Amino acid sequence: MTRTLRCRALTLGAAVALTLTACGGNSDSPESANSKGLEKTVITVGALPIPDSASIYIANAKGFFKEEGLTVKPQIIAGGASSLPQVKNGQLDIMQNNYVSIFGAVSQGEKLKVVADMYQAGPNAFAIMVPKDSAIKKVADLKGKTILINNLRNVGTLAVTTQLKVAGLTEKDVHFAEKPFPDMGAALASHQADACWTPEPFITANESKLGFRTLADTMTGEAEDLPMAGWMTTDEWVKKNPKTMAAFQRAVAKAQALASSNRKEIEAILPTYTKIDAKTASVITLGTYPSALSANRLQKVVDLMVEYQYLKSPIDVNSIIVAPPAG
Repeated sequence: MTRTLRCRALTLGAAVALTLTACGGNSDSPESANSKGLEKTVITVGALPIPDSASIYIANAKGFFKEEGLTVKPQIIAGGASSLPQVKNGQLDIMQNNYVSIFGAVSQGEKLKVVADMYQAGPNAFAIMVPKDSAIKKVADLKGKTILINNLRNVGTLAVTTQLKVAGLTEKDVHFAEKPFPDMGAALASHQADACWTPEPFITANESKLGFRTLADTMTGEAEDLPMAGWMTTDEWVKKNPKTMAAFQRAVAKAQALASSNRKEIEAILPTYTKIDAKTASVITLGTYPSALSANRLQKVVDLMVEYQYLKSPIDVNSIIVAPPAG
């Protein structure tokens, strides 16, 4: 081999080695080489198996995260409030959480940020349900009864309480008990409780498989069009990973816009991460998927929380949300 050829070979070998090093490095490390300059290229995101969280699954399926140089690994959680320690200790990078739980935690000193909106309630998408043979015929009949909720003192208990108020009751007139959404139907059928508060797709599933009936649509009156949940993380994570956060925000916004404009996208994705089949997915009732965070919209949640003493005083919504960078 001539000297010129040897030099070319060495040069090519060095280039290949550099490429392999860049591709094979630890993508979780801030020092990782990646074309987008992200602090982390692989993140774990906690989500509930309900329609609210459709955007991350759509973003994965459509390659929106990949376009941003980001790999998102969804992890099923039981509830926003109960899973908060996982995002605080780093097991989760970002997680789904209902706004009531987020604002409640912030009021107690937790340093949290909402980085993207997720879901807003629509008619008949969140209901109080009872077994078909239940003697409970109206909300007032819930007095002294046990109602299953996925997490205590969250958006579910607040929504139910607004309906209790209309019926002349308070939250102290009922007993709330925790149970993950997928387990509520079986628990109610075996008489472990009297009623449950549940979202789609479990409303439709409980109706079709167990014959349950809806006692009340909880997203009416004071809770009409209530902002339900967003993607949140810690203030520390946002400060350490601004480019990764921005990449996540851009991809989710695209997925939210697609979900909002094309119901078929949601119907197609639901069976991939929930236990709901395609037929049921085609008939469930859905809320809406906002593409941008709005402090004005989220203020409604704060106002309700103050009214029902979930908060001692109002909090500044603007200090909690992190708007995507312009451009």
